[in-house]
Amino acid sequence: MSISFWKSLLRQFQSSQENSGSRHSSRQVNRWFKWMSPGILVKRWLLISATGVILTVLGLAIWVKLTPINRLIELIGQILGSITYLLPSYISGPLAFLIGLFLIFWGQSRTMGTITEALNPDGDRELVDLLLDNRRLNRGPKIITIGGGTGLSNLLRGLKQYSSNITAIVTVADDGGSSGRLRREIGMLPPGDIRNCLAALADEEKLLTELFQYRFQAGDGLTGHSFGNLFLTAMTEITGDLERAIAASSKVLAVRGKVLPSTLTQVSLWAELTDGRMIQGESNITQAGGPIQKIGCTPDNPPALPAVLKALEEADYIIIGPGSLYTSVIPNLLVPEIRKAIINSQAPRIYICNIMTEPGETDGYTVADHLRALDRVCGQRIYDAVLVQRQPPSDEFLKNYAQEKSHPVFLDREDVKNLGCRVVLANVIEEDRIKGYLRHDPYRLARVLLRWYNKPSKH
Repeated sequence: MSISFWKSLLRQFQSSQENSGSRHSSRQVNRWFKWMSPGILVKRWLLISATGVILTVLGLAIWVKLTPINRLIELIGQILGSITYLLPSYISGPLAFLIGLFLIFWGQSRTMGTITEALNPDGDRELVDLLLDNRRLNRGPKIITIGGGTGLSNLLRGLKQYSSNITAIVTVADDGGSSGRLRREIGMLPPGDIRNCLAALADEEKLLTELFQYRFQAGDGLTGHSFGNLFLTAMTEITGDLERAIAASSKVLAVRGKVLPSTLTQVSLWAELTDGRMIQGESNITQAGGPIQKIGCTPDNPPALPAVLKALEEADYIIIGPGSLYTSVIPNLLVPEIRKAIINSQAPRIYICNIMTEPGETDGYTVADHLRALDRVCGQRIYDAVLVQRQPPSDEFLKNYAQEKSHPVFLDREDVKNLGCRVVLANVIEEDRIKGYLRHDPYRLARVLLRWYNKPSKH
């Protein structure tokens, strides 16, 4: 019997129930019918359990040569004969049938309610909804995101609504702020971007996420450090390396997906500017205030994390960016094995272009300039399409950003086409008037990305 039949029957029942004012009963029956949904892996186990009960009773009856069973059957027959003598069969039969159904549904409802209370103490969702969502997310595409900074963590908040099979590959070239201090004082790989991604992928763990992102405002040596950075540092000391520390932290935060550093090697960025200056250190590159001609890292050719290469090999979809072009996105591509894996991948690959130029890093850059920068580092094209914001920000934000010498990234469509890249235009901007900044809306951005991925023409 198809699920469409059950849905049709449910709609008719709901309509009659609403007309009679029985909304609670309608919701209850709606929940019961959800258990009939395909792919939830409940019906088969209930059937197997029922079969097991029948076989157990049958086996016991054969074992004892049916003697107690025969007597029990005779007793039941006498009781049923007495009932039918008092009540006609056309009354006692349907009555017993209805009572039996009521007991079955009541028992199942109380059982599921107890399980739901244990798994979802807040009681804001039904168990069947949790199971359906979990099944849908586990069947989602294997998505690889590459980048760092707030851009990547913002993207992950949207993507986790569509798949649990997300792997975020994060740069470890940061040398500023709390991460930079831990790197200099302890020799720790910078955990800041990793912390942000873990928090973004956390599954409904609001308090723990806030704790992970908490930044100390006072205390000798603590000021400026985030709790998450210190936690990851301690876990690295306990487990032996950052990869194990991230895995342990993921369990604490109930993370949906994986976060992996691009390399476990301590790398330091350097940049050569068009005026000939050589700038050392990620935090110094944007402060130098000159156009970047070449970028690299020390040591050259750092090895990639094996888990990163495995994830890229199995990827269904590769998303590059968003984030600072030279200090968040490109540092991951300075790992030769990662570049090679992306180039060899048969999965659709899309680059998310920034909405605005970044002072000291991409001044005056167009969309094609961003793509050419990626091509220079990788030696060839590593993207199939580029996602670009369709409409410019409002005048209020344009004026505010212009004061900081930041402007919308211009789409030079013909040059992009000549690079062999398709353009995906969409309105994915979010204007935060309280904080006064622009960013990609995580949910609209994820929706557009998955829509493009699911198009038959994407290949």
